[in-house]
Amino acid sequence: MQTLNSAVTTINNWVWGTPMLIAILGSGLFLMLALKFMPILNIKRGFLEIWNGRKKGDASIGQISPFAALMTTLAATVGTGNIAGVATAIVLGGPGALFWMWCTALVGMATKYCEVVLAVHFREKNSSKHFVGGPMYAIKNGLGRKWAWLGACFALFGGLASFGIGNMVQVNSMTAGLAVSFAIPAWISGLCIMVLVGLVILGGIQRIGAVAQTLVPFMCVAYIIATGFILISHYQAIPAAFILIFDSAFNGHAAVGGFAGAAMIAAIRFGVARGVFSNEAGLGSAGIAQAAGTSDDPVVSGLIGMMGTFIDTLIVCTMTGLAIICSGVWSSGLSGAALSSAAFESAMPGIGNYLLTTALVVFAFTTILGWSYYGERCWEFLFGKRAILPYRLIWVAVVPLGAITQLDTVWLLADTLNGLMALPNLVALLVLSPVVIKLTQAHFAQH
Repeated sequence: MQTLNSAVTTINNWVWGTPMLIAILGSGLFLMLALKFMPILNIKRGFLEIWNGRKKGDASIGQISPFAALMTTLAATVGTGNIAGVATAIVLGGPGALFWMWCTALVGMATKYCEVVLAVHFREKNSSKHFVGGPMYAIKNGLGRKWAWLGACFALFGGLASFGIGNMVQVNSMTAGLAVSFAIPAWISGLCIMVLVGLVILGGIQRIGAVAQTLVPFMCVAYIIATGFILISHYQAIPAAFILIFDSAFNGHAAVGGFAGAAMIAAIRFGVARGVFSNEAGLGSAGIAQAAGTSDDPVVSGLIGMMGTFIDTLIVCTMTGLAIICSGVWSSGLSGAALSSAAFESAMPGIGNYLLTTALVVFAFTTILGWSYYGERCWEFLFGKRAILPYRLIWVAVVPLGAITQLDTVWLLADTLNGLMALPNLVALLVLSPVVIKLTQAHFAQH
């Protein structure tokens, strides 16, 4: 097992090394320039389209409303990365890592926009007469059938990664938090989560979308209010926190308290890596959900889809990061969820830990729902409609396994597969970028 873990670690370090981060960030920057900063200039329009997208629309065009599709995407991305991931980035890269997360999110909006536009433009109807899409279909229908193998690679990586990053790892985080804060045995939590997950995902994307559009807005707003209370409690530290973030982003940060110190390159590396992990811009997952939406305009779907990155990183992750920095716990020597918990406890002694655990559980639960749909579409692409029911049953059965298993190797393997999803997706984004630009120009010329 030690040899296997060592091998997986080596591969993971290669997959998520500097070349991959440069590829994801560079692709996003290229697309942002090609779009002439359209995503940033249309943030207000993006929020407006989210509001307009609440109506389900024509059922012959899609299964769920564009709003429900976005909430499904946010369900998958707003998770442990927003709580533990941000804390880890600050611990390893210093406060400056938050600045590079912001940069990743801004260029990531262009990446996410293009992913969704291509997914909706090149989507197709499956044997059940429902629209399906995503990078695998964009590659097959956009690059041609001779490139279908590249789409199959994406589907294979995504289908396998879903069981780890979207299922077992999330369940493990949930049960660990419940065991520490509420003394609930892991096996009991695992069985309860299994039942809840089964009740939702066996109903397909319509039930997932219905749960997501109810739960996700509530959990995001509640979390922002809670972290906002921490910032109000430490309001005097907010100006100094921003100065610290910008200074650390370009100069690194010396050792202080329990913080070991980090150079500028560490701030960039961990800020970018955690930013990508949090919002999944570059991985292609968002287009899978938006392709099921009832919007028949790829550009409108793209405007809605790109806002997932804005909400996930520039709002939710920022609130977590500022709470950790302003409360002063960032240099305490703690890491991960424990560090975020300390920030909550600093403003809400006695209840902060329980509030954070509750947030972590809800975030992780919705991630399981969102990723279950991503994995389902990937396996359907590979094996057709007959793969759907077995996949859902296996997905539900794996939940309690994740609750009681040590997942170090599983986490690394899933993280590696997650990174490999980016390779075929980035190829499609860059090669098909003229299609996105043409569609975008035509849309804005009309409107």
